Amino acid sequence: MADLTVEQITDPKQQHIKADVFPLMLRASYSAHMAAVLDWAAANSQTLQTQLARHGAIMLRGFGLTDSDDFDALVRALGVTNFTYAESLSNAVRRNRTERVFTANEAPPSVSIYLHHEMAQTPVYPSRLMFFCEQAAESGGATPICRSDVLLSQLRQRCPAFVAACETLGVRYSQSMPAEDDLNSGQGRSWRSTLSVANRQQAELRLTKLGYQWVWQTADALRVTTPVLPAVRTTKTGVKVFFNQLIAAYRGWQDVRNESEKSIFFGDGSAIDVDAMATAIALADELTFDIPWQSGDVAVLDNFLVMHGRRTFSGERRVLASLIA
Repeated sequence: MADLTVEQITDPKQQHIKADVFPLMLRASYSAHMAAVLDWAAANSQTLQTQLARHGAIMLRGFGLTDSDDFDALVRALGVTNFTYAESLSNAVRRNRTERVFTANEAPPSVSIYLHHEMAQTPVYPSRLMFFCEQAAESGGATPICRSDVLLSQLRQRCPAFVAACETLGVRYSQSMPAEDDLNSGQGRSWRSTLSVANRQQAELRLTKLGYQWVWQTADALRVTTPVLPAVRTTKTGVKVFFNQLIAAYRGWQDVRNESEKSIFFGDGSAIDVDAMATAIALADELTFDIPWQSGDVAVLDNFLVMHGRRTFSGERRVLASLIA
């Protein structure tokens, strides 16, 4: 069995950030043997993590993965620590395929999922994300990604008072969760599933431990408000990032239970300036790279450096995810 040959490839829409490209794109020679792919992943795990810290995102093409079992095997070969969906406070409805692999989001194709850091609206979040395109959409369905450190730098120049408020006041998020999963919403995960509880009493105990405020609503819905969370973080390497879910909440937390404009506010309860949010959204859109999915592709994202989302699409699209602690 021949060793896998992997080469760096380019895309005309790749970005250049200092001396690095965003994202880094690697292509493997086709191999019918998953064993060769897994051996390569195990041998290059540390190198990939070093590259990820530099580039923020890595796209892998041509590695011959076909289904969730292949993806699960690749994740395991990398030797990373699993961050389970069940234990997370993610507000997205997802379905587990394996212990480590689940659907990225069950929201309908017409629903846009806007740029965000995974679970930044909660006190617990993964450090890295992996996505696998089991089947590319007929049209649309790209995963937009954006370097959060670059966004923060530009936003600081355009809206210094807003960035200062984000740094000093932090942010709070408020949302209503249904009693049962709502597949029509990108934020439709039930409070029972989100909190891993069976009843109201258990929910209140969990929320108390998390430092949340809450109120019960009609139809057994539960509205929760987070404690103050940072909107700007400093990575282990000393880089400041716009680590939050402000754009996603402001643009997309809209369904039969939620209104986007009531979902976010500063830590002291004051309103977030709409003009500053418009600037943040415009800058992020300019800095976005759309991952051009082909069936079999894998993407690895540093959750501290890179925001991601989902474009609307037509046809069947199956993108799976795995989270890394």
